[in-house]
Amino acid sequence: MTNALRHGGGSYTLRFAAHPGTGGVVVGEPSPRMPRMRTPNLVEGTGGFGWHMVNELAHHIVVTPGPEGGETVRVLLPR
Repeated sequence: MTNALRHGGGSYTLRFAAHPGTGGVVVGEPSPRMPRMRTPNLVEGTGGFGWHMVNELAHHIVVTPGPEGGETVRVLLPR
């Protein structure tokens, strides 16, 4: 969600869902940059932690490019 706020140009969507045994989070934003791993920056505080955390915590991740740019990230998390 932080990436959507920082890089999405102020426009984003956030949805939550509960399923038996798991929870879902969907974030959509118009940034042309797809999520990627970065080396976390401990000096300037410019981030790099979020995508690592999502990948460690999630059961399943799907990143879908949007038809006119941007992407939707769907994540299933354990309960």
